[in-house]
Amino acid sequence: MIKRNPGRNEAENSRVIWKAGSLQWDLSQRALVMAILNVTPDSFSDGGRHFDLKDTLAAARQFIDEGADILDVGGESTRPGSAAIGSEDEMSRVLPVIRELVRNGEQAISVDTCKPAVAAAALEAGAHIINDISGLRDPEMIDLCASTDCGIVVMHMQGTPRTMQKSPQYSDVVSEVKEFFEERYLTLTEAGISSDRIAFDPGIGFGKTLSHNLALLSRVEDYRVFGRPILMGLSRKSLIGNLLGVNDLSRRENPTQALTALTRSCGAMIHRTHQVREIVETLRMVESVLLELCFTT
Repeated sequence: MIKRNPGRNEAENSRVIWKAGSLQWDLSQRALVMAILNVTPDSFSDGGRHFDLKDTLAAARQFIDEGADILDVGGESTRPGSAAIGSEDEMSRVLPVIRELVRNGEQAISVDTCKPAVAAAALEAGAHIINDISGLRDPEMIDLCASTDCGIVVMHMQGTPRTMQKSPQYSDVVSEVKEFFEERYLTLTEAGISSDRIAFDPGIGFGKTLSHNLALLSRVEDYRVFGRPILMGLSRKSLIGNLLGVNDLSRRENPTQALTALTRSCGAMIHRTHQVREIVETLRMVESVLLELCFTT
């Protein structure tokens, strides 16, 4: 059963703050948009499009103009079947972008990496958030985060990008993702990381079948733990193609907006996307309706 947002009195008593260094956001009512800046030649959705620094910076400016709250810079493809690259190669891709964005005084910056060396260099260059698809399983990444005040996105993934879609299995995907989030939360907070810096991502499409993904999309509040915000990465995902028989990525944009509206109404408050303007408008429209419902219930 799909659960909608809480009523007015509940919402007033459930203020959610997410901190990243000197930045912080109140996610009680207004969702954030995280724009994807893939600095890779082989990403699933936009491989090579922003590989040149000039093109990347132009895309960043456009995303900011369209309303992005965070720019998520990634230098390694995480598409199904992709192979890992070395830390030096990844840093050579992301650090020039991060430094230039910081120099230009751009929006909050996230680095999409699971490598502690890359994350450390990105934070030193001025990034505010570590977005780790491996869920901070590397103890060095935990130590790094404990020694800084960066924001953190902990994602669930079964396997690795190379192996994750080879017959993923769960007895109950929602319960298992929730248990992973609970374990990660306790591990991270016990390591000295304050809870208000942590957000969680269920990893739609990362080691999940279509039925697993649909269960996670419809039961957001069932795996939200300790009041921490949920990030959704839905943009142009394969589940859309599987459901609608659509291989053309441009035809997945309207369905992405529909899924964004659904998951926002269920409580997901951070949305990672390639199509910023449309997702901003979708979120603001949903929030206007939810606010009206709060005042009339």
